Amino acid sequence: MSSENRTIAAIATAHGIGSIAIVRMSGAAALEIAERLTGRSFHPRQATLTPIYDREGELIDQGIVIYFQAPRSFTGEDIVEFQVHGGVVVAQRILQELLVAGARLAEPGEFTKRAFLHGKIDLTQAEAVAKLIEAKSEDAGRILARQMKGELREFVEEVRERLIRILAYVEVNIDYAEEDLPETLEEEMGRQLAELAQRLRRVVELSERRRGLIEGFRIAIIGRPNTGKSSLLNKMVAYERAIVSDVAGTTRDTIEEEIRIGSHLVRIIDTAGIREAKDQIEQVGIERSLKAVEESDLVLALFDGSTPLTPEDREIIGLLKEKGKESIAVINKIDLGIRLEREELEGLDLVEISVQEDITPLIERIEERLDRYGGREEVILISTRQIEGVREALEEIEASFSPLEEGELEIFAFHLNRAIDLIGSISRPMATSELLDKMFGEFCLGK
Repeated sequence: MSSENRTIAAIATAHGIGSIAIVRMSGAAALEIAERLTGRSFHPRQATLTPIYDREGELIDQGIVIYFQAPRSFTGEDIVEFQVHGGVVVAQRILQELLVAGARLAEPGEFTKRAFLHGKIDLTQAEAVAKLIEAKSEDAGRILARQMKGELREFVEEVRERLIRILAYVEVNIDYAEEDLPETLEEEMGRQLAELAQRLRRVVELSERRRGLIEGFRIAIIGRPNTGKSSLLNKMVAYERAIVSDVAGTTRDTIEEEIRIGSHLVRIIDTAGIREAKDQIEQVGIERSLKAVEESDLVLALFDGSTPLTPEDREIIGLLKEKGKESIAVINKIDLGIRLEREELEGLDLVEISVQEDITPLIERIEERLDRYGGREEVILISTRQIEGVREALEEIEASFSPLEEGELEIFAFHLNRAIDLIGSISRPMATSELLDKMFGEFCLGK
């Protein structure tokens, strides 16, 4: 029997002390091996409390064994799960006995890969399974749960069906060019494609803006030296994470910490003060600050409210407006009196605080801004692979408009066929075994 077809086994729960550990086995020999370790038979989908023995007949544990008969299982194969007492010993002993009895250790993601190969789930559902384990927010959990139920697959099928219908119109036009077809047929095809392109464009844009919901949001704190960036970071994480000093340029590199704001897991990035660098090391720090701005979902730009704006402040204001990044202009040190010219910050979202006293208004504003990303109705693409697939399909649709207008229907049909293949590849790609191994290899062991 090839390695791909052998029965596989793995511990499906996290390593360490816990009340329950689950050892999972999938494959043609799963039931026979389970019966050998317990000395009894099992009925599908019945939880059975039973002793579990090693090869010498010594008791390992008493636990619950559940048998899922193929094809009505997660992988589409026979599955047996052992639910035993948690800890570092019992589950490992049971796994070792399964391997001695003929199973092999599962590779990362191999259970989910088998479910995909047996048609139990498509690739969008498999990706949702992997990401749900690492979900960074409640909104992410909702989006991924919907995708596990097949929301994205249904969207892909709908788009693909509409493209096939339009392609059928094209074939009619090509095959019966000499017949009296409706003059509005090409116009109708163009209208439908334009609607479809607009929808795909919106899905891509929303998905790129809401990546933080799935992967966790990145928030960069920027400002000239001594505006209170490090003090703000320390206040947000509730301990002295960054060195605070009156000496300009104390923070010479980016500092990152994770915190939770509302229902969102957020990575806060404190950056070096943006100003004219005095040495090469400081210049590297400033360049990293600018890179952090580019990669962030939200920028907190700090200004010292107790002093007038400086040229460095104005450069930061220009940077925010030029980049068009989601941002909040934070006027700090209001306890020292306001001398900053607020009118120069016109058009920016302003919050006034004193880091030394209370940052609640800023935390509430950040939570409000992040909550806006949590739309619950739109389809969201959850991986770079999905986003690129839709974007490439969109490019083919957009490339088809010109040949349609010029009556070059064979070229038009070529672009439509490409779009159909690309959109279909999101849920069930024509992928090589090597590519699938790479994709599922990023999953957890035992998943």
